[in-house]
Amino acid sequence: MSDDIKDKLLRTDKQSEEQIIEEEKLKDRIWGESKKMWVIAAPAIFTRFTTFGTFVITQAFVGHIGATQLAAHSLVQTVLLRFANGILLGMASGLETLCGQAYGAKQYHMLGIYLQRSWIVLFVTSSILLPIFIFTAPILRALGQDETISEVAGTIAHWFIPVIYSFMVSYSCQMFLQAQSKNMIISYLAAFSLSIHLLLSWLLTVKYKKGIPGAMLSTILSFWIPNLGQFLFVLCGGCRETWKGFSSLAFKDLLPIIRLSLSSGAMVCLELWYNTILVLLTGNMKNAKVAIDALSICLNINGWEMMISLGFLAAASVRVANELGRGSAKAAKFSIWISVLTSLAIGFVLFIFFLFFRERLAYIFTSDHDVAEAVGNLSPLLAFSILLNSVQPVLSGVAVGAGWQGTVAYVNVGSYYLIGIPIGVVLGYLIKLQVQGVWIGMLIGTLVQTIVLVIITSKTDWDQQVSVAQQRINRWFIPSDNDNSSESL
Repeated sequence: MSDDIKDKLLRTDKQSEEQIIEEEKLKDRIWGESKKMWVIAAPAIFTRFTTFGTFVITQAFVGHIGATQLAAHSLVQTVLLRFANGILLGMASGLETLCGQAYGAKQYHMLGIYLQRSWIVLFVTSSILLPIFIFTAPILRALGQDETISEVAGTIAHWFIPVIYSFMVSYSCQMFLQAQSKNMIISYLAAFSLSIHLLLSWLLTVKYKKGIPGAMLSTILSFWIPNLGQFLFVLCGGCRETWKGFSSLAFKDLLPIIRLSLSSGAMVCLELWYNTILVLLTGNMKNAKVAIDALSICLNINGWEMMISLGFLAAASVRVANELGRGSAKAAKFSIWISVLTSLAIGFVLFIFFLFFRERLAYIFTSDHDVAEAVGNLSPLLAFSILLNSVQPVLSGVAVGAGWQGTVAYVNVGSYYLIGIPIGVVLGYLIKLQVQGVWIGMLIGTLVQTIVLVIITSKTDWDQQVSVAQQRINRWFIPSDNDNSSESL
């Protein structure tokens, strides 16, 4: 009897030890994955904050030049530049899939070839968008905009042309470096660029009174300075394994790259243009000025918070792509869980914060009591938007990492444009809920999209996704010996 008791005690002790070991292993896995995630997410968040800050600084200094110039700059930035930015960012995100999976598969030399192919595709895309910025003034006049504002907007749009081409380099190099977890250099360059932009904007617009040319010249330099730094880092030894020099192979197999880029472009554009439609729908409502001012403040806050979410989008896409390329379905699933839960935890804290402070936050941006009260009414919707934005972009990042851009584009069309916007129009205009009704509709669209992406992600056979990734990698693989013997500059 005593021997049986001893055996039971020994078995219990052994089970306890095994449980402790399993818990320690899980803690180590969580800590290890979290470190890998933050290595990508932290610099990505900081870089997006500085990019967003560059536009805010420019707009602030343009506002001191004159009301007409501010209106014209806001029109070009929020409509034309957002349109072009959405297309180029979306087209470039195809590079995240290819570089992330190739790096995971240790096909390091292919990253440089993918980067050069992306440059070709994005250069052609930027050139196709060029007429919109060349003929901005007549386009705006044809749309019924004020004559004076249209003329100034046309001048500002010409200055934005170098900025459009800067996106081609910026987005592609960022995704190339993120795939290798080497994006700290991007953060350093972005911080330096923002400091230079602030100084130059003050010198050229306030001290030397150069007006719009001064403000826009500072903006152009603030976007091209980090690009030159990234170029030098890539070309001068910062990526010895993945950059083997310029190659004629960049012009080979462009059609599949174009297809993936178009799918990525459709997916991202449909998301970025969603908020623009929200502003346009609000413009025709009763007391539209207060509604638009309140909505602009809420969207500005939401925009800053989105920089955090987009950082986690980048981290999720890189980690999933790396693990699929490496052939580990379990690690890919684990990275998804860590990214979603971390982002959701941050989103929940911000959700509570904005529910608590409500209209008090509005006085940072305005002294108008009516606008502040309108912001207070919108704050619960803003809080729920932030909570959803802590999950939805991460799942979009998973889709990019796995190469599902085409599928998500269809999901976005259905959830945003067939559900969200029609419901928003009905609630806002027919049921007379005004801007709250429009925003509720948009939130419902985002919620539907998030639920669908959760279902797709949870039902996915990740072992099969590993096979799909391997097929994609092998289809476009070029042996390194052939690459070395190809024409190089």
